[in-house]
Amino acid sequence: MQKYLIIKFIQKMLKLFSSYKLGSIELKNRVVMAPMTRCRAIENTPNELIARYYEQRASAGLIITEGTSPSPDGLGYARIPGIFSEAQVAGWKKTTDAVHKKGGKIFVQFMHTGRMSHQDNLPQGAEVIAPSAIAASGQMYTDSRGMQDLQMPRAMTADEIVSIKKEFMKSAINAITAGFDGVELHGANGYLLEQFLSPVSNVRTDEYGGSIENRCRFVLEVVEAVGQAIGMDKVAIRLSPYGVGGSMFPYPEINDTYTYLAAKLDQLGILYIHLVDHSAMGAPEVPMAIKQTIREKLHHTLILAGGYSKETAERDLQSGMADLIAFGRPFISNPDLVERMMNDWPINTNWDFNTFYAADEKGYTDYSPYQAK
Repeated sequence: MQKYLIIKFIQKMLKLFSSYKLGSIELKNRVVMAPMTRCRAIENTPNELIARYYEQRASAGLIITEGTSPSPDGLGYARIPGIFSEAQVAGWKKTTDAVHKKGGKIFVQFMHTGRMSHQDNLPQGAEVIAPSAIAASGQMYTDSRGMQDLQMPRAMTADEIVSIKKEFMKSAINAITAGFDGVELHGANGYLLEQFLSPVSNVRTDEYGGSIENRCRFVLEVVEAVGQAIGMDKVAIRLSPYGVGGSMFPYPEINDTYTYLAAKLDQLGILYIHLVDHSAMGAPEVPMAIKQTIREKLHHTLILAGGYSKETAERDLQSGMADLIAFGRPFISNPDLVERMMNDWPINTNWDFNTFYAADEKGYTDYSPYQAK
């Protein structure tokens, strides 16, 4: 009994397990389940298996779903979900209902893959598009032909930029209809929004390319458009400066780009910035100076992600560097990750990478919660 009381006292002292007011939403703790592509959406439509997966992890203060496309053109990977059709909205409603019944909160992440795509993964009539006709290196898995080289995208026209912003707006309305508590825009990992931000992938000569201001324009306009559709208090964004996913590499004005972008996002009233550091997976480390600059520019919530443990999460929360901490892979094999960290139970790291992007329940919903002896 004494040990139990000591544990409960320590839990109350830890900021990680304290509640947090995110806009108008009350989070029961500061643990965020990071978005992770899992490829279980058969025909790009969420299903009961996906609902079960998120329901199992509803003890997180906030769940952010896997990348979900607002457009047929953005369905670049095999079996990723969309949110632009009535069937997809109905499918996602199963997930939000399940999470809310467990007392959880859940945001959908909008991920338009842009050039990180292959035609074999897209529905009929969709195309591989990007800011500029510059292909990313590497290959992508397709269900029909296995691994294939990434394709040369077609550069978006000015009219398509306008129409894609409308797709984001319509999908944001769909997200609220489906019961989501908010929307996180995926501006990281080499996908469409970051493709506009970086001169590596954006060599446009119109008002969306060239200068820092121009390269940030599309991202800021999408944020503003989605905010107009559902309210800026429900709109957030994920960023990955110094990330190398999707053939993205650091460039000379990268620090100035993200400093400018953070200030403008703050002015728009963004609900939160979700900043991910991929150095734990081999990418260059995000310099502390950039993290501090974004922290200073942002008068709203900052979520940090990237190789965190319970101890390092608590450190950054206590220092004020972050308001919330996101955990990714530990949630795959630990549906009860929050409870494990709260009780100092062992964290299961025995995940199977071969099942990360499979199509069934194996390595997805079959991980068991901890059984206390």
